[in-house]
Amino acid sequence: MVNARKPKHITILGGGPAGLSVGYWAHKSGLPFTIYEAKDRVGGNSVTIKHGQFLFDSGPHLLQTKDVEMTNEILDLLPGHFQSIVLPVQTYFDGNLVDFPFSPLNLLKTVGIPFLAKTVLEITRQKFARNKSGNFEEFATYTYGKSMARQFVLNYSEKLWGRPCSQLSPRIAGQQLRGMNVMTFLIEIFRGRTAKIRHLGGTIYYPKYGFGTIPESLAAICEAKNIRTGCRVTSIIHELDQIRLIELNGKMMETTDEVISTIPINLLIQLLRPKPPEPILEIADTIQFRALILVVIFLRKPSATESISIHFPDPRIPFTRIHEPKKRSRHMAPNDQTSLVAEIPCQEDDAIWNLQDEALIARVVEGLQEVKVMTRDELIDAKVVRLSNAYPILDSGYDHKIQQLSAYLKNFGNLKITGRTGRFAYLSLHHIMKDAKKMISNYVMAKGENTA
Repeated sequence: MVNARKPKHITILGGGPAGLSVGYWAHKSGLPFTIYEAKDRVGGNSVTIKHGQFLFDSGPHLLQTKDVEMTNEILDLLPGHFQSIVLPVQTYFDGNLVDFPFSPLNLLKTVGIPFLAKTVLEITRQKFARNKSGNFEEFATYTYGKSMARQFVLNYSEKLWGRPCSQLSPRIAGQQLRGMNVMTFLIEIFRGRTAKIRHLGGTIYYPKYGFGTIPESLAAICEAKNIRTGCRVTSIIHELDQIRLIELNGKMMETTDEVISTIPINLLIQLLRPKPPEPILEIADTIQFRALILVVIFLRKPSATESISIHFPDPRIPFTRIHEPKKRSRHMAPNDQTSLVAEIPCQEDDAIWNLQDEALIARVVEGLQEVKVMTRDELIDAKVVRLSNAYPILDSGYDHKIQQLSAYLKNFGNLKITGRTGRFAYLSLHHIMKDAKKMISNYVMAKGENTA
């Protein structure tokens, strides 16, 4: 719905990629705005961190080319800084690395004929059965059969989300459960593994000095005068279905004209004053995000893996995924050294979250030695990074909850919501950029102007 007027000023809550994207398009359209960010820096959970001569991202971020317009917009932020990547994503299985998304030829080489034959039989049977996909367990089993689903998909998902797959929505799969088909099999046979990877994922780009340089570039265009860091939103005051004031750090009050929120939707609900009806607050209390601990291991050797990232479904291994930043860009580590980033999902303030850094590092080093990607004498240093609100937990029925919260928030005529945590959805950067552009274009079109 297009606003009836051009805003005097846009208040943007949150300085992650979503908030910076809104600011970027507002700046290009000549609309005044201010971004309020709780941390002392922008970027949210998409930052590149420097440790000595090493660089690593807060997660294995990549730029996928699913939207040509937004991809070109992002590439233009850092001309000459992006390179394409065709290395595979892999899953660790019994000492072997299996390509993911799965493909028949790779499975034949790694899991063997008996397991693959059993899987094909199970998939064939499933195709003649009624498609029951009310939860992720049913969806994965129908897609891959019981054996393949349990060994590779369900174990990993339960480890990642910390709950049974029968309690998760099928939507946690996104577009990843694909690849097991005749077309992929033929592509691998006649054109090789690289062609298969391109077929499944399209071209993938990565910036020379880390993914965090993209939010940094957005912030530079937004200009420092329009960004206020160290400003935590502590209350959102509304009256007559309009957001009137934003309280910052429990003391400062800022008047508002138009508000675009990218902060977690449950937090947004909880900050409203007067408080929302009790049923809305109760729903907001059930919305949860998964936290993430990154344990970064710096190594005295030039290379450790040949993958974009490696998944570990085995519950005995303490991490769910590792990636080697240097495989994305050679500038992420010195020539004769490399690093590995291990991910440990948890809930904020649970036992794992509160574990001492030394204990976390010891667990990860032991696990990396077990899967044979490092030895102890190669260890140079290590670092632990904790990330709140890393992933929205899409449990069964989450979409109905979000619909109810969104319907309530739509009552406020000058409030809009975007971003991964704001919309409680898995949005890649091109989705976030496109959503932000649409919001700002609606403001501009309200005055009959052209979009930037």
